[in-house]
Amino acid sequence: ILLAHRRFCELLPQEQRSVDESLQARVSFELILSIPELKANPFKERICRVFSTSPTRDSLSFEDFLDLLSVFSDTATPDIKSHYAFRIFDFDDDGTLDREDLSQLVNCLTGEGEDTRLSASEMKQLIDNILEESDIDRDGTINLSEFQHVISRSPDFARYLV
Repeated sequence: ILLAHRRFCELLPQEQRSVDESLQARVSFELILSIPELKANPFKERICRVFSTSPTRDSLSFEDFLDLLSVFSDTATPDIKSHYAFRIFDFDDDGTLDREDLSQLVNCLTGEGEDTRLSASEMKQLIDNILEESDIDRDGTINLSEFQHVISRSPDFARYLV
């Protein structure tokens, strides 16, 4: 916790680095995204939004920052990791992964450049395959329990969410 606090304080202006001030301060996403561990992550903006408790969801408190670090630590349980991964992938925050969420997820992973973007037919086929494998109740979306069921069959998942 002390290391995390020191890291958080490095992002604050000098006058907010006292313990009392730092525990009340919020750091903008712009500064949070400058952290090397997040800089290259294709989900960096979503990660910040999911962990932010700010009403405008544009900054992190120390507590938010600590939650973020905890979930991405080696000691977080697979259930915790999969819960937050689901929230990160739920781009519209409606509690399910629908076709649009899955499309955004694929675009984040493959890049949205002309040379890496999937064609409309490739995207449709991929999402159809994902839903075929994951949508247990066949409602056209993936809910948290369906997502966790799929993740439970992938032992490497927790290792990659660090």
